[in-house]
Amino acid sequence: MEEDERKEKEKEKQRIWSWGAGTDGQLGTGSLQDHTLPQLLHLPSVASPISSLACGGAHVMALTSGGKVLTWGRGSSGQLGLGEVVSYALNPKPVTSLDDYFITRVSAGWSHSAFVSDSGCLFTCGDGSFGQLGHGDHTSHCSPVRVTCFVDHFIAQIACGMRHSIVLLKGSSTNQVYGFGSGKRGQLGISKDKIKSIGVPEVISELEDKEIVEVAANGDHSAAISFGGHLYMWGRGFKGVADAHSPQRINSSLRFAKAALGWNHALALTGEGEGFMLGGNHLGVLTDPQSLDSAKQLPVNIKEGNLEKVPGLNGVKIVDVAAGAEHSALVTENREIKTWGWGEHGQLGLGDSCDQTSPLTVSLGCELDEAESIRVFCGSGFTYALTMPYNTSLQ
Repeated sequence: MEEDERKEKEKEKQRIWSWGAGTDGQLGTGSLQDHTLPQLLHLPSVASPISSLACGGAHVMALTSGGKVLTWGRGSSGQLGLGEVVSYALNPKPVTSLDDYFITRVSAGWSHSAFVSDSGCLFTCGDGSFGQLGHGDHTSHCSPVRVTCFVDHFIAQIACGMRHSIVLLKGSSTNQVYGFGSGKRGQLGISKDKIKSIGVPEVISELEDKEIVEVAANGDHSAAISFGGHLYMWGRGFKGVADAHSPQRINSSLRFAKAALGWNHALALTGEGEGFMLGGNHLGVLTDPQSLDSAKQLPVNIKEGNLEKVPGLNGVKIVDVAAGAEHSALVTENREIKTWGWGEHGQLGLGDSCDQTSPLTVSLGCELDEAESIRVFCGSGFTYALTMPYNTSLQ
């Protein structure tokens, strides 16, 4: 009874905001409009609070602490997992076909979705035309289908890129990383040769001895973090950097805890709360205008890193980072949200559609309770903020 009462209090306190592109219903506001300022949402009641979100090209997945999933936004490829193809869903709907499973992880690609259960099962749905669903073919599905090639394995994590997927398997002695889907820019990390696409997951052999604990994907990029905090990246090269068809370790003594990938940039967060940027200079990805001239001189090797520290924080630690197609967001230890980059659809939440080359503070229009923490999530042109109690376990 006490546990039920605690969950009810958490649900009552939880708040979710969205802003940016909304023309496919991905903001959850009940309309098909862009919003340049954060909108406080009134989502349908669920049995337990939302613990995490995943934002794709124009759809959103909400994972509850009770293992259930809600989806909304664009559904034209079946990526909402609702059993039918819909142009869009204005309001969150439950993925009922997974009711017999306790889902612990979700990930959203451009137009495909993936779900991992507490028993290590992997399910995918949506666009399968590049093999990104992992079923060995190029068929699309409007309901989640179990990826049978992993039936004898335990899936720990899934990360969906634009048209590819990266899976982390947890083994008894080591963790293995697999890739499937589009691979022409090297984002699968399985071969030095250009691979158009594969539908059957293949192991990334160069990571087999690295003890990988986290994976990430977006656009034509992939990343992994090892137990020791080493960051590996592969796929489409950022500006001035060649494509990497196998994982390349970022040459840094820093110990990384999280990586967030955009289409032309990446963010990396250390365990000490320092944030770094990696990538080109398009639409404010690099914050220093002087770097626009020097970018042509960047070495053409991802191993060099080209890391630039996120400026303007005056020593304040970062607790969360997220990357959209061409914009970035972070949360400071003071629970401030800051955004920068591409702003055409209002995805920076600053009240306009301007691009920004430096992180600026987003106003949510209210104060946060001392017992609340906050996280940020980015889709291709939109942003979400989610509050939760400090003691809530996060995806």
